[in-house]
Amino acid sequence: MKVAIGTENKAKIKAVESIIKEVWKDVEFSYHKTNSLVKDQPLSDEEAIKGAINRAKEAINKGDADYGIGLEGTVNTNNYGMFLHGWVTIVDKYGNIGFGQSASVHIPKTIEQRIKKGEELGPIIQELMNDEKNSIRHNEGTNGILTGGLYTRVKEFEDATRCALSRFVAPKWYS
Repeated sequence: MKVAIGTENKAKIKAVESIIKEVWKDVEFSYHKTNSLVKDQPLSDEEAIKGAINRAKEAINKGDADYGIGLEGTVNTNNYGMFLHGWVTIVDKYGNIGFGQSASVHIPKTIEQRIKKGEELGPIIQELMNDEKNSIRHNEGTNGILTGGLYTRVKEFEDATRCALSRFVAPKWYS
């Protein structure tokens, strides 16, 4: 079975691979730089899901795969503040789509204000942490920074991948 992952981000790849290997044993992975066709910093679940679908569809085509996987981080604002979480979509070669969302982490007001002014979360954290090599994005992520390592970017996208697999591991509920 071929699974094309629509990212080159190390944390996201690690997350997807670990969960997919729990479900399917004989898997060949490929990794593709994909375009979300949404803003660099999605500001809603709707926008993030659309971006993840676009990435999954592009990945499955580029990888000539059985499944394409798209991942997109987003921030979402409600009456209690701004929250960070991730979406994963899995598209199979028949066009079926599975959706999964991670848990959310509350974003501090100082960072929220910068995002509302148009900045992207990743570069904000990179600047605040003096991460000149941009390694946070490929490792613990903003989640890991904000939770003191309790909920990392890998865990975020593992959770979302588990949820997105529901359509494919329990298909009778989605027919």
